[in-house]
Order: sequence, then C-alpha cells, then structure tokens
Amino acid sequence: MNNTWILAQSGITEQPVSSEQTETLTTAPADPNAPATTTRPQGLFGSPLLMLGLLFVMMYFLLFRGPRKKQQQHKKMVQSLKKNDKVRTIGGIIGTIVDIKPDEITLKVDESNNTKIKVLPSAIGKSMSLDDI
Repeated sequence: MNNTWILAQSGITEQPVSSEQTETLTTAPADPNAPATTTRPQGLFGSPLLMLGLLFVMMYFLLFRGPRKKQQQHKKMVQSLKKNDKVRTIGGIIGTIVDIKPDEITLKVDESNNTKIKVLPSAIGKSMSLDDI
C-alpha cells in the first residue's frame, strides 16, 4: 500500500498515503520496555452483555410480573366474595350477590323488579362492600 492514492477532503488535490499513515495508532506506555496496549473505554454499564442482561430483567418485570400480580389480586378478591356483598362488574353493572357458584355468580341488580343476572367470576371488577372501601 505504499503507492496508494486517496482523494483529499476538498476533492481537488490528490496526495499519496504512506504505510505509516494507514497503520493503527496505539498509545505508548510510560515505560518504554512495557508492551504497547490499547484500551477501549468502557461505558457506564461496562460490557454490552451486562447492559443487555439488565434490559431483559426490566422487560420481565414490565411484561410478566405486573399482570401476574394483578391476576393474583383479582383472584383473591373474587374468592373473598360472599352473599349480600355489593359488586361492580367490568361492564359497569352494580349489583348485590345473591348466589355464588364456582363457575358463576348471581347478582340482583334491581330491587323493585327483583331482576337477577348471572355473570362469570372473571367479570367482577370491584367489590364495593363497606369493609373494602
């Protein structure tokens, strides 16, 4: 590469590049007898693998841990329901629990007409009984 020509930044003149100019530059240590080493500055987190690992841990907590915790709280709330508790469904219907079965809950939604509806336990959005307020 001794006779290599490159175009200068201005684009008008050309100049030869010597082999000394194309070699990788290394820093010279303070001790002339010590071997020359190059050091790459590390970022705030060190290696990219550590940063990638931290990213995966954060994604786990954001994507999996939060919804699982909400599901457990909802399951606990539904299991603690009993007859005559006032609840609100996820559709916004407010009623009083008349009957509880493992796969359905019967709500009384109108006192004057004695209107009752059956909903799934997963449709209960919030318990509005006096001890939960």
